Amino acid sequence: MTEQSLQWDDLRTVLAIAETGTLSGAGRRLGLSHATLFRRLNAIEARLGVALFERSRTGYAPTPAGEELATTAARVETEIMSAERRLVGRDLRLSGTIRVTTTDTLLIGLLSPLFARFQNEHPQIELEIVVSNQLFNLSQRDADVAIRPTAAPPEHLVGRRVGSIAQAVYARAEAETENWVGPDRHLGYPALERWMKGRGAKGRCRYRVDTLLGMLAAARDGLGWAVLPCYLADADPVLMRIGEPIPELATELWLLTHPDLRRVARIRAFMGFVADVLKQDARLA
Repeated sequence: MTEQSLQWDDLRTVLAIAETGTLSGAGRRLGLSHATLFRRLNAIEARLGVALFERSRTGYAPTPAGEELATTAARVETEIMSAERRLVGRDLRLSGTIRVTTTDTLLIGLLSPLFARFQNEHPQIELEIVVSNQLFNLSQRDADVAIRPTAAPPEHLVGRRVGSIAQAVYARAEAETENWVGPDRHLGYPALERWMKGRGAKGRCRYRVDTLLGMLAAARDGLGWAVLPCYLADADPVLMRIGEPIPELATELWLLTHPDLRRVARIRAFMGFVADVLKQDARLA
């Protein structure tokens, strides 16, 4: 096996197959078809003269040679991503693309009008919004900026706390049910599960959904009481708030980026704009 015979695409292919265990999983990660990856892997193995994976009905398991090459590929990927971040960090232009990850509720209930204002002021900056309840890997440039509710932001990221999200119980004004709407396990909301259990609401939860927007819709349709972010539910004319915000469910809202990107002019402009607007928003404590 010679280093000269390997290219970056070869390393990416081996790494993706090793980490996902299947050609279909690697294909989704790389944006390639099953057939393309099959041909590419066979060509790599033929060129190197060594088997990199054991094939079986359950998937692809790396051989010792495959494990060694995948480890090398992971190290190279880390170095490439680090170099990209350092180079991007030298960009002083107020133009280019910013990839922002946030949640669906924050985007719809709070951030979309803010993003529109930012683009009106900076027409040369393109925003790409990634809606997900998972914190994307900013080290690998899955996103440039994250706007997330979290009690403990990752230590390897930098940013600032821009507010606190209050939550309270809401129900349709004329609803005559004592049932509750709760989070499905896939939503990953243990704090709310504990709160509902402690108040006997969990036993009366007849409807569960895996997004907060789904819980909002359920409460609007009279399916039961639901704990919702105040910035989202207070403005809904169909819902009424029942009681005061719940202190133990208040969540800090953070604006985060990677240290290598914080000096990029467009990132700095975007984060400063977002922070200034959110800190003045009366819906955030």
